Amino acid sequence: MAQRRMFSNRITNSAKFLKMPLSSQALYFHLGLHADDDGIVEAFTIMRQVGAVEDDLRILAAKEFVVILNTDLVTFITDWSENNRIRADRKVDSIYKNMLLKILPEAEIIKPKPRADTGKPTGRPLDNQWTAQVRLGKDRLGKDSKTIDQVQKPNRDRVSHLENDFDKLWSLYPTGRKQGRKKAFAAYQRAIKNGTTNKQIQDGIVNYKKEIKIQKTPINYIKQGSTWFFNECWSDEFNFTPPTQKRNGREVVQKETLPDWAKEDHVEEEKPNDEDKSNRIAELMEQINKKE
Repeated sequence: MAQRRMFSNRITNSAKFLKMPLSSQALYFHLGLHADDDGIVEAFTIMRQVGAVEDDLRILAAKEFVVILNTDLVTFITDWSENNRIRADRKVDSIYKNMLLKILPEAEIIKPKPRADTGKPTGRPLDNQWTAQVRLGKDRLGKDSKTIDQVQKPNRDRVSHLENDFDKLWSLYPTGRKQGRKKAFAAYQRAIKNGTTNKQIQDGIVNYKKEIKIQKTPINYIKQGSTWFFNECWSDEFNFTPPTQKRNGREVVQKETLPDWAKEDHVEEEKPNDEDKSNRIAELMEQINKKE
């Protein structure tokens, strides 16, 4: 198997590819790097090596970047021939070639040719690969292998189940602000994948509607559905405190009586200073002494 692989910019720069989660994009590159000359790779092994999850592979399959050939997650990269052009005299047949042609008869497979420099056939699999190929003969393929529909049906069922759950949540969102359903559904799928529950989102919508009612939020200030889901607003802190009452467009302020010292016309009473007090005391003492 070659030590270098290439990727078509037309594929990896497409909107369909870039809209996938980054984990699915990364898995696609790892699968391409480890695929054999027919574009077939044992995805389970690669996922274990790079820490990917099965949902990442299912997304690639749903987007038709790969085809899962059996329950062991042997996977065919659909755009392999565009990504890599392998010389026929250097090509090594995949040990899963028969399986691929059984499930995808129209798959583009390069037939190996003798080497131009030596005239000897090349691409001959190693002994252990021959053994594996015999083990995966027609009889075994007929018993153990499943069709693409059988393998990918659980993924379609899961997407359908998610969409049903999302529709129930979407129906709860404030009427008149249900814009951007597609973007909202993508954000919902990402949130569910990251561990958010339907109950958390449902509670968030209920609390948001309660806040709108209490705060009397105008409809044009209510977040669009796509924005609310994309920003995961179910995690926000909601304000259930009623707003301040207003009269004639102005806030009602309770007036309090000011103390006398705070009034503008307040005049301080004149108080005798310390010297006057001392003189007064001296006069009183003198009068007492005279009487004695």
